[in-house]
Amino acid sequence: MYDDIMRVGPGIHAIDTFYVRPRMDASHLIVDGDRAAFVDCGASPSVPHLLAALARLGLGPEAVETILVTHVHLDHAGGAGVLAAACPRARVVVHPRGAQHLADPGRLVEATRAVYGAERFAAWYGEVLAVPAERIAAVADGARIAVGGRTLELLHTPGHALHHLCAFERDTGALWSGDTFGVSYREFDTAAGAFIVATTTPSHFDPQQLHASLARLRALRPRAVYLTHYSRVDEVERLGEDLERDIDALVAIAREQAAPVPGRARRIEARIFAHWCERLERHGFRADPARLHALLDGDAALNADGLDVWLARTGC
Repeated sequence: MYDDIMRVGPGIHAIDTFYVRPRMDASHLIVDGDRAAFVDCGASPSVPHLLAALARLGLGPEAVETILVTHVHLDHAGGAGVLAAACPRARVVVHPRGAQHLADPGRLVEATRAVYGAERFAAWYGEVLAVPAERIAAVADGARIAVGGRTLELLHTPGHALHHLCAFERDTGALWSGDTFGVSYREFDTAAGAFIVATTTPSHFDPQQLHASLARLRALRPRAVYLTHYSRVDEVERLGEDLERDIDALVAIAREQAAPVPGRARRIEARIFAHWCERLERHGFRADPARLHALLDGDAALNADGLDVWLARTGC
């Protein structure tokens, strides 16, 4: 039976935020004694699941000292205001470029509502509360945060988003990668292992930056990577190589559609879907078309929109 709160590493628990569907979006709770930190928190409707996870582990909201948001996209940080209100001792840690959006999320809210429409926005994101400015810790590359006796080093990793941070624990080799190390849904696991794809979503996607960020992460030689979408993966070297190739493949698909004509993003989306289906076939994953569309369409559409914005911005 599927457990929505799973121990995935030493003192590390993956909590399903139930954003859109089960096992799509995870918050990771790091615990050391009576001290805890969340890495990403999902959207506002996810917060009750996070508080329930604390309770199941015998902790109260006062144990949480840090809420680290890898970047301020609302599936990662939309619930930060609600969670901070429930955890009175926690500071919300974010890259300086993202701090203003936590303190005043209005622009993010409007942009996201424009993409998904009012009905989906209400269901998926709920009310996005501002984080009080005095509780935001804007940190730069190389900053360190403590979780009890554990130390996480924060790394600025642009490419998916200019305000993206990853966290690395050198003692254990654990890496929390947000979206920089791609997306790997557990439904796609086969005898060949995990399956991973790149994230090229709007509006900051930059392939050169993303390759550079991945090279930096891979050089750390992490033992395990904890993805927001979705939780722990091993075989880091193989997956890193797959991810580098997928970035190049998606960029090539976009360049095939470089002419700025109506419907460009949707043509890119169709090609991304076909490309991923071909990869899944080689990976040994078999499913009917309806299942493939259910699992891939959202990411294919967002990636296509990001590539469309990248083409418009760079003229590539």
